[in-house]
Amino acid sequence: MTLRLRAGALALATLTPVLAACGSGGGGGADDEFTMVIAAAVLGPKEEVAVYAVAQEMGYFEEEGITVDTANADGSVAAVQAVGTGQADITAADTGSILSAVDKNVGVVTVGGLVQNWPWQFATLPGSDIQSPEDLDGKKVGVISLASGSAPYARAFIRDAGLEPEQDVQLLPVGVGAQAASALSSGDVDALALYGQAYSVIESSGTELAYLENPDIFQGIRSLSFAVTQDAVEENQENVEGFLRASYKAMLFSAQNPEAAMRIGYKVFPSLLGGASVEDRLPSDLASLEAWLASATPTSGDPSSWSDWGAIPDEDWDKTQEYTVGAEQITEPLPIDDVWTSDLLEAANDFDAAEVIEQADSWSE
Repeated sequence: MTLRLRAGALALATLTPVLAACGSGGGGGADDEFTMVIAAAVLGPKEEVAVYAVAQEMGYFEEEGITVDTANADGSVAAVQAVGTGQADITAADTGSILSAVDKNVGVVTVGGLVQNWPWQFATLPGSDIQSPEDLDGKKVGVISLASGSAPYARAFIRDAGLEPEQDVQLLPVGVGAQAASALSSGDVDALALYGQAYSVIESSGTELAYLENPDIFQGIRSLSFAVTQDAVEENQENVEGFLRASYKAMLFSAQNPEAAMRIGYKVFPSLLGGASVEDRLPSDLASLEAWLASATPTSGDPSSWSDWGAIPDEDWDKTQEYTVGAEQITEPLPIDDVWTSDLLEAANDFDAAEVIEQADSWSE
C-alpha cells in the first residue's frame, strides 16, 4: 500500500526517480517502506545530505531491506505532527517539539539522538547596539518560523534576560539564507535566532555577523532527535533499527569525508545546486555541511573513535526537559519512558565503523 501525503500538509522534496512516496509505521504502508520528514521547508546541506542522501547513494538503506523517501515540513512541529498522524514514518525534529507532541498525547517517541551540540545562537550586524541579551528590549528578532525550533529557543533566551517574548521583544518569521540576511541588513529585524549552519550560509554570501553568547541554560540541551510512532517501535522495530543503523553509518561517512557527502547530496537532490555548477556551489555548501556536522557529532576525537551513536544520557534529558518547560512547550517534565526509548540503539550501532571509514576515504564519483 502506498501512502500519499495530504495535499497542502507537506511539500514533497525533489527525489531521485527510483523512489516512491510511501509510508509505514503509523501510516499503514508496507513494513519496509519509510517516509522521512525533513523539518525544514527547503532542502539544505544538513541531515538530508549527511543522513538521507549518503545512506541512499551508498546503499545503506538497501542493505537493511528498506526503501526510504523524503518530504519536507515547515519546521519541527509540523514534522512531528506528520509522523504522529500517520502521514510519514520518521523525522529528525527538534527534541522540544517531540516532548510537546507527547505532552499533547501524540503517539510519538524518541528513538535516537542526532544533533547533540546546541546549534542555536543570536546574531546581529557588527556595530549593533545589541551587545547583551538585555539589549533586546523593544527589538525585533527574526526566527525561521514560529513552528520551528528557532522560536522556542528565542523565547527561552529572551526570558533568561529578564524579558518577555511578544511583550518586550517581537518575534518575526524570516526563514533562512538570503531572506534572513536581507531582513537583518534592511532593519526589518534587529537580530536573528538561527543555528550555526544557517549562519554559515549567510556569512559565505558576504554578510558579516556578530554573535551574542548563549547563557549556561543551553548547555547539554539536545536539538534534533529521531522520532517515530509508538506503534512503529512495537510492530516494526527491526526496520526502524535498520533505518537508524543506515543513518548513523551515513553520518560517520559524512564526518570522515564531508566533500564526498556534499557531492552525493547534489546527485540525490539536484535542486540543491539551484541551477549552478557543482564547483561553483561546493565551497559554500561544504562549509555549511561541515558546520552542521560539527553540531551533530562529538566535539572531541576523530570519527574512527566515535561510538554510541544516538545515545542521550539522562542528564541531557533533564536539561532538555528543563529548557522545554522554560520555552513553554510543556508545562512540566514528562516521564522519561513516555518520550524516550534506548532499546533500539544497540542494534543501530551494530556496524563495522572501519568499513564505513574506508568507504568514505576511497569514495570517488
